[in-house]
Amino acid sequence: MNTATDTKTAPISLTEKALAEVRNIMQEKNVPAEYGLRVGVQGGGCSGMSYLLGFDKAKDSDEIYNVEGINLIMDKKHAMYVLGMQVDFQDGLNARGFTFSNPQAKSTCGCGTSFSA
Repeated sequence: MNTATDTKTAPISLTEKALAEVRNIMQEKNVPAEYGLRVGVQGGGCSGMSYLLGFDKAKDSDEIYNVEGINLIMDKKHAMYVLGMQVDFQDGLNARGFTFSNPQAKSTCGCGTSFSA
């Protein structure tokens, strides 16, 4: 299994708000230290693919990146779909949650969590 390294640049970025919320969730939910933040894609959603975001242990097929002290875990095959993507966290009156800004997406849908590539 790969170990987190600062020598590789993560293919995605997380805003300060997103990083703060991830740290908050990890503390509140007592996420085990060996878990990292998994970011990726999966089939489904109204545009064909949807984003995957959650806490998980790394697998052999994963790359691990250290993003400001948080281990970011991503399946190597998913990098081409999210290269350059920015994850943000919104906490407003109309919406609360993580948002994804993906330059690789050819089209998106109204929910903001589904796209086609």
